[in-house]
Amino acid sequence: MRSPQSGPERRTDSDGVTRVTPSRESSGGMGSWLIGGATAVTGLCVAVCLWWLSRPVPVEDLPPVIVAERPAPVPPPLEPARPLVRPAVATVAAPPPVEEPAPMPADEPPPSEGKTGTALYQRGTKPLKRGLVVPDDFELPPGYMRHYQATDNGQPLAAILMFHPDFTPKDANGQPIPIPENRVVPEELAPPGMPHKLLEIPVEDEDSQ
Repeated sequence: MRSPQSGPERRTDSDGVTRVTPSRESSGGMGSWLIGGATAVTGLCVAVCLWWLSRPVPVEDLPPVIVAERPAPVPPPLEPARPLVRPAVATVAAPPPVEEPAPMPADEPPPSEGKTGTALYQRGTKPLKRGLVVPDDFELPPGYMRHYQATDNGQPLAAILMFHPDFTPKDANGQPIPIPENRVVPEELAPPGMPHKLLEIPVEDEDSQ
């Protein structure tokens, strides 16, 4: 004969509210069933994982590797033999014979060879220039220069005033002023402050020449 199962306890408080409390036997049975089910599911999952990992992994066959053979080296083409060219020997022409001058007759004087040395500069060939004498202590402005001369006998003369070859005097408007061909400075174009004294050229005796 089955023992009567104890049902849930019912309690009514002072406010008239009924509270139902499950029995210990029914709650214990329910918990054991839940634990057993969870353990079974966990074991099944572990078994499936182990079976899946233990399966052999299929490996695809790789296509065969074809190794290309290196081509045989091609020998370079043979160059045709060059003919030996001998260097041409330069022929040196013989120098022409030197003709000796014909002997001159004894009664004819030898030809003159012309003037040489100091004979080229005869006295009076270059006349002396007469201009303004430049004092030794006078400072010339740019564009002017001292010109030194000497007589045929070697006597030095005082320096005269001349224009520099690279200088061209100009007026107030910037126009060039005409100057003598010998570039001797005239009195009206002399620099300010310079005394106007003309060079006196000494007269040489003809016998001394």
